Amino acid sequence: MGGRDIMWTLGIESTAHTLSFGLVDKDGIPFPSSTSTIKPEKGGIHPREAADHHKECASRLLHDALESQSLMPTDISAIAYSQGPGLGPCLRIGASIARGLASKFDVPLIGVNHCVAHIEIGRQQCGCEDPVLLYVSGGNTQVIARLDGKYRVLGETLDIGIGNMLDKFARAQGIPFPGGPVIEKLAAKWIEENPNPTMEGLELPYAVRGMDLAFSGVLTAALRLVENGKPLEAVCWSLQEHVFSACVEVAERALAHTGKTELLLGGGVACNSRLRIMCELMCEERDSKSYAPPRMYCIDNGTMIARLGWLELGAGRITNYDTSAIDQYLRTDQTPIIWA
Repeated sequence: MGGRDIMWTLGIESTAHTLSFGLVDKDGIPFPSSTSTIKPEKGGIHPREAADHHKECASRLLHDALESQSLMPTDISAIAYSQGPGLGPCLRIGASIARGLASKFDVPLIGVNHCVAHIEIGRQQCGCEDPVLLYVSGGNTQVIARLDGKYRVLGETLDIGIGNMLDKFARAQGIPFPGGPVIEKLAAKWIEENPNPTMEGLELPYAVRGMDLAFSGVLTAALRLVENGKPLEAVCWSLQEHVFSACVEVAERALAHTGKTELLLGGGVACNSRLRIMCELMCEERDSKSYAPPRMYCIDNGTMIARLGWLELGAGRITNYDTSAIDQYLRTDQTPIIWA
C-alpha cells in the first residue's frame, strides 16, 4: 500500500437498505454523507433488490461524496467499509466496492464493525467519554457498555429488532417503508387530540426479559388492537410507549450495573423524539446525562464507517484482502477497542 500520510478516509456503508459514502478528514472530523436508500413500494427490504440498488447508485454517490469536498481520488488515503453485521448481498456489494477502490487508489483497506461505528460517531458528535449505548435500529436492539477493551452487550432483543417490529406493524396498516417516522407522527397526533391519554383498552405485553427484550408478542398484540377497532393513532401511541419504556428500563439497569453516568442513543430509531425525551427524563432522575447525535448520524451513514476506519487506521490496524470477506453475523463484542 502507498506510504502517504492520512489525509481523507472514505467510508462505505452498505449493511441493508442504504448505500452511503462518507468522509472524515485527517483529524477525524466528519462530513455529511452522500446517501441513497431503497424504498420499496410494498413489502419489506429484499436483500437482492437492495444489493442491485447499491450497484446502480454507487458510482454517482462516490462522485457526489468527492465533489462535496472538492476532492480528487489522490486525496483519499484509506477506504473503510462495513464488514458486518447486515444483509449478506448488501454487505458484499460494499466490500467489493471498497476492495476495488483501495486497489485502484493504492491505499489501505479497513473493514469495520457497523455497530461499533454507531457508537464511535455518537461519541465524537456528543463528546461523551464512556457511555452506555442504547442501540435501536431496524435489525439491532442492544444495550452496550465498554469493559476490558471491548464493547460488551449487556442486553439485546431475543427475536426482532425494534425498527423491524415498527416497520412490520406499519406495513400491516398499508404504510410503506420506513414506517417508524409515520408511527411517530400518528402517535403525536393522538396526544394532540387527547392531551391526557390512558392505556385503558390499549395495554400491550411487557417486552422486558431480564436484561433482554422481546418484541414479537408486542407486535402481535398491537395488530390485534387495530383489528378489534382501536384507532390507529391510539395504537401507535401505545406501541411507542410500551416498547420505548422497555428499552429505557433496560438502559437504566445497565447504568445501575456499570456505574456509568452517560447514556448514548444510536441507530435509526434514535431519531424518534419521544424516545429521546424518555431517555432524558430517566437520566435526569439518575443524575446522569442522555446524549443523542444529530439524526443524520443516527441512521446508517458512510461517515460513521469512515470515522471508525480512521480510528482503527490510526491505531495501526488494516484489513488484508484475504481477510476482507464480510461477516453478516458479526457481533458488537467481537471487535477489540484498540484506539481508546
